[in-house]
Amino acid sequence: MKYEQLAKDILKNVGGKENINSVFHCITRLRFKLKDENIANTKEIEKLDGVISVIKSGGQYQVVIGNHVPDVFSAVLAVSGISAEGAEDSSSESGGNIFNRFIDMISGVFTPVLGVLAATGMIKG
Repeated sequence: MKYEQLAKDILKNVGGKENINSVFHCITRLRFKLKDENIANTKEIEKLDGVISVIKSGGQYQVVIGNHVPDVFSAVLAVSGISAEGAEDSSSESGGNIFNRFIDMISGVFTPVLGVLAATGMIKG
């Protein structure tokens, strides 16, 4: 695998499989929900070849990879043994503070209809 070493380095520097509640990706970022963000070594991750930057936002630890993030995501899953839905202990996740849980709920409600809303806006325009 082309991205296996990058995946191993990212996993090591976020605190290992034990520190990950879940991992998923968007178009350019690996998005981790970590048990303890203080364990993650942000400076070392930013130095890795293939990583653009690291952002901590909304209870997520986001590693900006770029356009090849699906390949890195697959390598992270293969190297760590984590399922695509998250680590085996993700059901015990506290979810952070009440504001973060509220934002997660709202974004979860609107995500399925976002495409329809965008399409109707374009048609109306």
